[in-house]
Amino acid sequence: MNSDHLVLEPLTAEAFAPFGEVIQRQGVTPESINYGRTQKFADLARIETAEEGGETSVHLYRSQAVTLPFLIERLERHSLGSQAFMPLHQQPFPVIVAPPGGDPEVQAIRGFITNGEQGINLHKGVWHHYQVSLAGICDYLVIDRKGPHNNCEEWVLDQALMIPAP
Repeated sequence: MNSDHLVLEPLTAEAFAPFGEVIQRQGVTPESINYGRTQKFADLARIETAEEGGETSVHLYRSQAVTLPFLIERLERHSLGSQAFMPLHQQPFPVIVAPPGGDPEVQAIRGFITNGEQGINLHKGVWHHYQVSLAGICDYLVIDRKGPHNNCEEWVLDQALMIPAP
């Protein structure tokens, strides 16, 4: 399998919009609650899980770090619900995505790097690489769909993509 390089671009709401939402405080005016002791940053993502009898489920994922360079060899998608990842750490992590639809074209795969505080909410059907971390073991709060019917499909790339070392 040949490999080509995948350059990671900064994660911004505008660039990521075709794939989902960026979950972040930046640019959001908080509401003051709990007698002024708490700032509430509301409605940061649209969680979709109800299709075909699904329910919303909250998980903690603990991801071991990968070292760069790292090969992207497969993608997955969840056709019945969105999937949100919110870091419980402050380490930048890569987000690899491709548009929803049939088998993705390798040239349509995009790579983003978070600022360490941003999370993501992947739209239903968006192809993505499984969660990876770059700096030690990292925990993520994951909001996902559970329920009947298979909600995970994998696709093996014809040509691996490499995230190069910095």
